[in-house]
Amino acid sequence: MTEFLPFVEFLNDLKKLNHKYKTLNDDLKNNFCEVLEVVLPNHLRGTVRISGLGDDVKVPIYKVRHFRCQSLKGKGNRSGIRIIYAYERNIDRVTLIEIYHKTKQENHNKKRILQYFT
Repeated sequence: MTEFLPFVEFLNDLKKLNHKYKTLNDDLKNNFCEVLEVVLPNHLRGTVRISGLGDDVKVPIYKVRHFRCQSLKGKGNRSGIRIIYAYERNIDRVTLIEIYHKTKQENHNKKRILQYFT
């Protein structure tokens, strides 16, 4: 069984977004975590590996671009919600690093990723 470990910063990001998108917690648990656990070590459609983090980052880091949020009706999996996570295959753990809406933040927080994975 895959372990899902959210960073404190991820939980803070989620709390802020949850004020606007009321179904986000359930969507994350039911639509994302449960489905991701089934498809690992492969990844969900609309997921890309983040490059350009440097040679010191040994754990693969991924960005989910297609996340379905019920609060954003009519958007489907192109809701604009982005999730950044690391998958450590050898210990079967997904570390949830960051969640944001693309209109509020242009890209992932590289500094946060490097802080924990170098």
